[in-house]
Order: sequence, then structure tokens, then C-alpha cells
Amino acid sequence: MSDDSSDSTGGNGTADEVATPAGPARITWRRAARPRLLLALGHGAGGGVEARDLRALADALPAHGVSVALVEQPWRVAGRKLAPAPGKLDEGWRAVWPALEREGLPVVSGGRSAGARVACRTAAELGARAVLALAFPLHPPGKPERSRAGELLGAGVPTLVVQGGRDPFGRPAEFPGGTEVVEVPGGDHGFAVPKGAALGQEEALGVITGAVRRWLARE
Repeated sequence: MSDDSSDSTGGNGTADEVATPAGPARITWRRAARPRLLLALGHGAGGGVEARDLRALADALPAHGVSVALVEQPWRVAGRKLAPAPGKLDEGWRAVWPALEREGLPVVSGGRSAGARVACRTAAELGARAVLALAFPLHPPGKPERSRAGELLGAGVPTLVVQGGRDPFGRPAEFPGGTEVVEVPGGDHGFAVPKGAALGQEEALGVITGAVRRWLARE
């Protein structure tokens, strides 16, 4: 896909509810005026689509021909505080996929943290063009022996990991060789950077959006 910074955004902020076996999910659309690709982004287990990295991508990418779909899982739409088991998250993601495909565009499956795991586990079966894994939880904090690298390596499609340099769920250097990883210097699991760090918060988000934009231009 070629980059085209002349595209403006359209359909910003419109939302659709999608029926799933666990109740309604919600898709908030940020559509490009002349889209060539759709990036679907799921949220983590501890928050929703208001996460700083998801919002930054939804704001930045439509101007470059990439429509963005922010997907809220049924548990979050229902106002529950605890995410269900991974199998239920996968079930919800599968249920929204037809609504994504109706846009008529190649779909890149993505998300942050638990949402990145869902994207990896389901990419091949759903026919995703690629996977974007933001803050992939490679292992529980302090427990590197409980690796989830198998999920990441098993995606079966081109995959980009964007990881904070001080993420306790896995630092960039911990990922298996051959993994394409972009480091956000000083970023934690939510890509927050310390006050007074060499890289400010807006600059850190710029690292994420710039890297993802360039990667999508290749896919």
C-alpha cells in the first residue's frame, strides 16, 4: 500500500453495535476519505478504546488512507470491570469480523495487550492481512518463564510489535529473534513515559503512529 498524506478523514466517531454470543460489541469508526486498508484495534483487559495509543492511531491514520475501527468487547460495553477468559474474547472478535469485512477493504487485525493476543490467536482463521500487536504481554510481570511467545509466533501473517522500553510484561529485547519490534523509549505498558524523560509523551505517541504508518505502507 502506498502512503498518501493528502487523504482527509470521513465518518469520524460514528459507532455501530454488533451482536455477539456474549452481548453487543461496539465499533467506533474513524474512516479515511479514500481508504485502502482497515485497521481494527481491540483494547486491553484493564481499559477500553480510550487508551492513548489506540486514540493516537485513530486520529493519525485516516489522513494516510487507513480507516480505523476501534472495537469494544461485549464485557466492556456492558460496563463490567473484569474481562472474561481468552476464549470468550476470541469469540467476541470473531463475531465483529463480518462487520469489518463489509467495508470492502483488506483488514489488519490489531489491538493492545489482551487485544493484541486476541488478534494473534485469530488472524489466520479470519484471513487478516497482518497483525499489529501493541504492548504485547509476552509474560506476566516478573514471570518470564510463562511466555506467550507461541501466540505471537503463531499468528501466521506479517506482525509488528510496538513495545515500551520499560514494559514489565516484556521488554523489546525479550522478544524472539526475527520478531519485528519497534521500541518506544521509556514507555511502560500503557506507553506512558516518565516526566522529564528525553522523550516527551507526545513524542512517544509520534513514535507509535509513525512506525505503524510506515509499516502499513509496506503491507
